[in-house]
Amino acid sequence: MADKLIIFDTTLRDGEQSPGASMTKEEKLRIARQLEKLRVDVIEAGFAASSNGDFEAVKAIADAIRDSTVCSLARANDRDISRAAEALGNARRRRIHTFIATSALHMDKKLRMSPEQVFDQARLSVRFARKFTDDVEFSPEDASRSDLDFLCRVLESAIAEGATTINIPDTVGYTTPEEYRDLFRRVRATVPNADKAVFSVHCHNDLGMAVANSLAGVEGGARQIECTINGIGERAGNAAMEEIVMALATRRDIYGAQTGILTTELVRASKLLSRITGVNVQPNKAIVGRNAFAHSSGIHQDGVLKNRENYEIIDPKEVGIKESAIILTARSGRAALNHRLQLLGFNLDKEELDEIYHRFLILADKKKEVNDEDIRILTGEVFQGEKSLKLELLQVTCGKSTIPVATVGLKINGEVHTSTASGNGPIDAAFTAVKQLISKTIHLEEFLVQAITKGSNDFGKVHIQVEHEQKTYYGFGTNTDIVTASVEAFIDAISKIQ
Repeated sequence: MADKLIIFDTTLRDGEQSPGASMTKEEKLRIARQLEKLRVDVIEAGFAASSNGDFEAVKAIADAIRDSTVCSLARANDRDISRAAEALGNARRRRIHTFIATSALHMDKKLRMSPEQVFDQARLSVRFARKFTDDVEFSPEDASRSDLDFLCRVLESAIAEGATTINIPDTVGYTTPEEYRDLFRRVRATVPNADKAVFSVHCHNDLGMAVANSLAGVEGGARQIECTINGIGERAGNAAMEEIVMALATRRDIYGAQTGILTTELVRASKLLSRITGVNVQPNKAIVGRNAFAHSSGIHQDGVLKNRENYEIIDPKEVGIKESAIILTARSGRAALNHRLQLLGFNLDKEELDEIYHRFLILADKKKEVNDEDIRILTGEVFQGEKSLKLELLQVTCGKSTIPVATVGLKINGEVHTSTASGNGPIDAAFTAVKQLISKTIHLEEFLVQAITKGSNDFGKVHIQVEHEQKTYYGFGTNTDIVTASVEAFIDAISKIQ
């Protein structure tokens, strides 16, 4: 039986310290509920003593969450710890996480404290925290740059005072996997009461090694991993939960450990966090990026179509993605084009496919991507010079203390139909009006706005992903008016549905 690892999520504390990623109490509660659905073991809900807002957020999460342990960070002083305990008062399972720096640099330049003062503060803070809960975590900040003998002395004392979890953080992302693995082995071998605590990793990504370092810590004996959704966090971020969890699941033969995470909720958690914070992940981000399971190279497309495992080490369904994406570009081969043609209802012989492929490459050299409508045109299907769906009219009314209303005029197979609807914003109202004019059930899966150029009067691009009958369709729109671009992208996606 593989060892069970504790997943400690700090999206709502360390993650929220990422510039531009601050959240309201209500937004934090939504994230916490998704983390609970993910089956995260410990949710670090915030830093209760840092502000009244953070205190209220920690309290709301402690009141609502029942299946995960709720934790609050606290500096190694009585005020912070008391405030954390108060915020966690109604939690079914609570943890206080207290910390103080132990590196010579931090003790001298930041804390202005001697090593002996730090030692006493660490010991007394753990003792005080134990008055409120028997689940206490202690972290020696900047542990990876601390003197090993002093670090071990502090940790031995913290465990003796009742710390049940010992976190050894790489606070500034300085260490390497080999160093970090060795640090855990040496600490666990040196500290005489190490067997009385669970050891934890907490890695930052300043050198791009947060995930690798976290996994190396597991090899060194750590049995808790501190991480965040999408890897958000201070500076270059924290170790990404989705990458760690899937690395452990995919290479169980190497790490011999497993988590209790419900992996099919990973993509949903990623998208929820992006929507709330406005911080989007890069397209090629591992596991949750838009291109993580997308293929545009002809060789790769052919291999995936023959057997997914040729180029995918993870089944996209395992992380909450319905299927891989075959993107048609100038690098695509005949196999990918023929696959798309068959999905569109065209069954061509070899000569016909060769002719279409030749024409396809000419078009693909001019466009970044070739869509379904382009393919129908290549096959000679007649569109009489215009799309089956076309936006003819759009008028919106919105503003403060005004209910947003939109009127849409849509040309459907040559005939214009109009509809008016309200919504929680001008785009939502316009989308609702469009849906009233079509006889299909459409679910909006992704909505992304990008600025093509700088300035309030320049072009913006909207990318939309919709679902219809368990199939995914993409649409794009570009306009100086972002509402118009959004509606055109929505219609572009709908027009691709058969």
